Amino acid sequence: MNITKKHKVLILSGDLGDGHKQAARAILESSQLNGSDVEATVVDFMEWTHPHLHTLGRSLYIQWIKMFPSVYGYLFEKTRTDNSFSRLSKRIRMFAFKRMLQLLEDVQPTVVVCTFPGAAAAMSLLKAHGHTDLPTVTVITDYTDHSYWIHPYTDKYLVGSDHVREALIAQRVPASRITVTGIPICLEFARSMDRSQLRDKHGLEPSLPTVLIMGGGLGMISRAFIQQLQSDSRLKPVQFVIVCGRNEKLQAKLSAELKHDSHRFRVTGFVDYVHELMALSDLIITKPGGLTTSEALATELPMLLYKPLPGQEQDNAAFLVSAGAAVQANDEADLLGLLAELTASPEVLHAISAKAKLHQNKTASFQAMRTILNTTNVVPAPRRIGRVVYAEV
Repeated sequence: MNITKKHKVLILSGDLGDGHKQAARAILESSQLNGSDVEATVVDFMEWTHPHLHTLGRSLYIQWIKMFPSVYGYLFEKTRTDNSFSRLSKRIRMFAFKRMLQLLEDVQPTVVVCTFPGAAAAMSLLKAHGHTDLPTVTVITDYTDHSYWIHPYTDKYLVGSDHVREALIAQRVPASRITVTGIPICLEFARSMDRSQLRDKHGLEPSLPTVLIMGGGLGMISRAFIQQLQSDSRLKPVQFVIVCGRNEKLQAKLSAELKHDSHRFRVTGFVDYVHELMALSDLIITKPGGLTTSEALATELPMLLYKPLPGQEQDNAAFLVSAGAAVQANDEADLLGLLAELTASPEVLHAISAKAKLHQNKTASFQAMRTILNTTNVVPAPRRIGRVVYAEV
């Protein structure tokens, strides 16, 4: 009798930004389409390992990157490669062994997937100390490399582009342990949709150019910029959809300020239909997060990038601009000027859209799941001699 092996996939994510969670959601969705032989569970690594402190920690992190982005950028570059500083930071254990071991005991996974760098570090350390030999896959959720993603007992890295693959190889990650799958996105972004029907559904003028403005899940959008949009004489008739994410204060303020111009400005908070908003838009103004930009690539939506955070967002922006799939504004005046130029030039937008199509991967989540299910424990398992852990070579 043939007994099909059941795959149990544990996906460890984190909530420092929406990208890690959205990648986990995409992998979960893909697993559910693989039939009854695949069972996947998503766990927030930060919440599990720090049940009482993760909310405070997330809040402090957000305030830090808002108030001191240059410090974040400096530390990002300082620890990008394997050096004494990055090795020192990796020695700081940000999780409890017992909590992680209890999770593995409860779920009984056959493979562990990490969409959050802290989770990848934790799994590698557990394996280094001989506590588990589970195959471990890391999904890098930006178009960049960084030492905080790279750990000695990771069996497979899934990356968004050949550029990232080459960067990891330069950091001495074996090529055999890297697979270019694209950054996993939900399948709703792969569907073709009728733009006119969507604009009608959302109460938008079907013939007007439509610009989607997003500031990430935290809604990092400048009110001053929105106010300038109302009075900039260079703009031809355009309608805007502004997504404030989970920033309820921003949503309330913008809704009040734009209520007399609601025919041109639609303001919303966090929504679960971003795929529809991207499909009905001609252009998106956004911060270059890895997931948002991958979704825009999948929908062939031209991007106007603004205010990338130093670090991974700057790297994402550089990749997308060099690919021709995006344009980046240097400051607010430049942003307004580029917006006016792009909305008045359908042929330019079409050319950028064509470049986006060359770099899209609508089936990234399927490719990721296929690789995950075929991953084996390829990194030598450690053995204990007394209290010292050695790796077999």
